[in-house]
Amino acid sequence: MKSVISLSFLFLFITATIFPQGFDVKAKGVQKFSFKDDKGRNQATFTSITPLDEVDGLSTQVSGKVSFNVSDVKNTLQGEVSVPTESLGTGIRMRDKDLKAPKWLDAEKYPTISFKIKKVLDVQKIAPNKLKLKVLGGFTLHGVTNDVTAEVTMTYLDESPQTETREPGDLLGVTGNFSITLSKYNVQNMVLGTRVSDNINIGVNIVGTNKF
Repeated sequence: MKSVISLSFLFLFITATIFPQGFDVKAKGVQKFSFKDDKGRNQATFTSITPLDEVDGLSTQVSGKVSFNVSDVKNTLQGEVSVPTESLGTGIRMRDKDLKAPKWLDAEKYPTISFKIKKVLDVQKIAPNKLKLKVLGGFTLHGVTNDVTAEVTMTYLDESPQTETREPGDLLGVTGNFSITLSKYNVQNMVLGTRVSDNINIGVNIVGTNKF
């Protein structure tokens, strides 16, 4: 009996490893989604925590596109998401001005912050229409690109009267988070490490449509 159970688990493990992992939804083949949202509902956030201060920032000007085969997300996912550097805000006007100044992110010289997908490292199916992924990507900030690994959840919603209240078409909800080290992007300042952490947590909460 134990041998039968062990073999069953082995079979399930091999099946999950060999066969592609994707969504069980109505759509078939390659689907493309755009995250452009003129209503400002999509969000990218960043957080800096030090013993002296906590800074939370936000951009609602998220744009980008992704594509994938719904039955094999692991091997076909590609795309890029970006925000204008100038769109970052922390709720304090003077701090926002400093953030975008040449000493810091230099929004004029480096107008775009982006994450470009390179490879999906792991996929777990949470539900027929929901996947949890580890995604390797190139994160570009201040003119420098470094590899980061993001924890991502993707939820695929077939078009319905409920989804149409937001956007026409099938919808793709994406949440993700990762951390970066500012000094690796040549961002230096005399208060770095006291008022602003060298380690920054970044998150996204966005919804895209395949009708655009």
